[in-house]
Amino acid sequence: MAERTEVNVSMYGDYIREHRGDEIVENEKGFATYRFLNEGKTVYIVDIYVHPDFRNSKAASSLADTIVEAAKLQGCVELLGTVVPSAKNSTASLKVLLGYGMSLHSSSNDLIVFRKDI
Repeated sequence: MAERTEVNVSMYGDYIREHRGDEIVENEKGFATYRFLNEGKTVYIVDIYVHPDFRNSKAASSLADTIVEAAKLQGCVELLGTVVPSAKNSTASLKVLLGYGMSLHSSSNDLIVFRKDI
C-alpha cells in the first residue's frame, strides 16, 4: 500500500507557508519543506524530518519523491539539497542525499550542496 503524503495538513505547515513562503509535505512518518528557485526551474529541499521510528524505511525518499512530482508539474529540471557538516546527524543526512542519487554540486565553509536532474 502506497504511503499517503499530504500537503499542508498541520498548523506547522500553515506556519511554514505563511512565515517562510515555503511549501511542505507531511505524513504520519515525517515532513519535508521545500522552495522553488531560479524562476521555478529548481526545487530546493530545505528540510526533511523523519520520526526516529521510521528512519531506514525509505520515508525520506517517499517525501522527496512527492516533492519531485510537484516540482516536475511546475517545470523544474533540477533538485537541490544541502547538508551542514557541523549539524547533528550530518553523516546520516549525507547518506540520505547520496542514496537518493544526488551528487556533490559545491561546498563552502559549513555547507555542502548536492544536486540531481529531475
